Amino acid sequence: MTEPKKSTLKLNLPPRWQALVERGLAADAGGGGGQHHGRGMGRGGGGHRGMGRQIVRARDARGSFLRLLRTLRGRTPWLLLIFALVISGTCLSLLSPLLLGRAIDALKVVKDGVSVDMEQLLRMLLFLLLVYVGNTLVSFLQGWLSAKISQDTVCELRRDLFAKLQTLPLSFFDGRTHGEILSRMTNDIEMVAQVLSRGVVDFFGSVITLFGALLSMLLLSGRLTMTAMVTVPFSFLLTKVVAKHIRANFLAQQTMLGLLNGHIEEIISAQKTVKAFNHEEQAIADFTILNQELRRTGIRARVLSGIVMPLMGLLNNVGYALLAGYGGWLAMRGDITVGVIAAFIQYTRQFSRPLNHIANQYNEIQSALAGAERVFAMMDEEPESADAADAQPLSAVRGELSFENVCFSYKEGEPVLRDFTLSVQPGQKIALVGSTGAGKTTVVSLLMRFYEPQQGRICLDGVPITQLPRQSLRQAMAMVLQDTQLFSGSVRDNIRYGRLESSDAEVEAAARTAGADAFICRLPQGYDTILSENGGNLSQGQRQLLSIARAVLADPPILILDEATSNVDTRTEMCVQRAMIHLMKGRTCLVIAHRLSTIRDADVILVMAEGRIVERGARRELLALRGAYWQLEQSQAALLGAE
Repeated sequence: MTEPKKSTLKLNLPPRWQALVERGLAADAGGGGGQHHGRGMGRGGGGHRGMGRQIVRARDARGSFLRLLRTLRGRTPWLLLIFALVISGTCLSLLSPLLLGRAIDALKVVKDGVSVDMEQLLRMLLFLLLVYVGNTLVSFLQGWLSAKISQDTVCELRRDLFAKLQTLPLSFFDGRTHGEILSRMTNDIEMVAQVLSRGVVDFFGSVITLFGALLSMLLLSGRLTMTAMVTVPFSFLLTKVVAKHIRANFLAQQTMLGLLNGHIEEIISAQKTVKAFNHEEQAIADFTILNQELRRTGIRARVLSGIVMPLMGLLNNVGYALLAGYGGWLAMRGDITVGVIAAFIQYTRQFSRPLNHIANQYNEIQSALAGAERVFAMMDEEPESADAADAQPLSAVRGELSFENVCFSYKEGEPVLRDFTLSVQPGQKIALVGSTGAGKTTVVSLLMRFYEPQQGRICLDGVPITQLPRQSLRQAMAMVLQDTQLFSGSVRDNIRYGRLESSDAEVEAAARTAGADAFICRLPQGYDTILSENGGNLSQGQRQLLSIARAVLADPPILILDEATSNVDTRTEMCVQRAMIHLMKGRTCLVIAHRLSTIRDADVILVMAEGRIVERGARRELLALRGAYWQLEQSQAALLGAE
């Protein structure tokens, strides 16, 4: 694929906006196939079909096409039926001009007026009626079968891709934006669906119609065929020259629409900041610049796209005039009949129509193959490593953990954990503290087998976790993260996510233990209140309490709390702490904390820095050392005093 040239986008924008345009074009040229989210390139709209679209081609179109065919292997009989219908429909379409010409030839001019061969006329009209009815029926069946096959295939593609996403490691998601993944699930698959339902069939039908019409024209009259070919080179030249300018202007319009949408989204989502800094006038000024430029590029794109069909119509009419004049002269000489001329003009229309569509259909197929290639590339990603063949779940988990000389890095040469060694006895409460980037959350991620260490090993109850099934390992733990994640559904459903088979009574008991019952009962429908996206109709503290209740319901032998109370107010925090003290009895607990007041009762506090444990011990012991932990407490105390 060729990178779009900056010169093709004649945009009158300030430098900072132009920089966004160039960055967006670079992203498009790099193979991003979907709709860009936020501030940047957006989805364009309208225009002459196919000409205003930036064509993205697959790197391996043949391989993607063959693989797409393999997904259709189970539907081969239906595909053969569709192509048989396409051929039948095309033949019927090619037959109608011939029948029309024969019907016209049933009318003959004689000295006394017009002589009508009624038998031939009625026979031809009956055949025409049958052809039109048959063509309509064939088109309906063809469209229905194409829609069924495409939607069935795309349904399977979506299912397989979504299932594949559930098997991929977290490193895959860490390296990609949500918008990129969503684009594969929506835009790319929808592009494949459109081409399967319409593009390939239309392309095949257009090619057959093109050659069928040309053959029919040659059989009727070679001399008229040569006359009809006079305007074809001009049609190609017009399409090539004008389409280039149309595509450039629609790309400019698409770019401006993306910038405008991004600006609107950015300003609306940041209204507090805009008002706090008195930025309303500047926001309006920026919007005006983008809106005016979108207006200018939109007019150019629409005018250019609107001129194509009239020009093509002009060329076609010139061709028809030539055919009518030359055909009339031939008819006067007795070389052909008037019916042949009428049929020939119909075939000329059938010949010119595919010429206008084949290039656009080919480009649509190319774009769909690029989308399919990106979908297949995601499906070919390496999944999480399989469980060991001899992996067996523990019959009863005591909660003993050990890290033995564990080394890990997300990027080669940038270690996050260095020779990390830790032993945790069942029922112990271990707190991990330290600055951002010290490796605290990485310890938990390795324990849950979201990632695998490059060196060392981690054991649960003396068994390396690589020898345990992932499902069994993760069932032994419950996590409460700093960033809560709630799902669409009721409050009850979100708590039940911790253990799907739990009863309503167990859900409510878990909420009471977590201190969430009080605010839940004040909601309009209590536990049956439907949450908006990610619990947007709850406060941050309430969302955190539901997350804690979910962990309570799971009732695991090991609890992992990643700054679980950081987003609740002081009063709520005290309630949660009391519930947690009761909950953590008899359980192994790993607590990642920035607020040191929440871990004063920890059995062991680990102070981490640069992936290593620099201090360990109970709080009293660490304060006596007057080292790293003492400095952390002093810093927090100073901040609280300043407040």
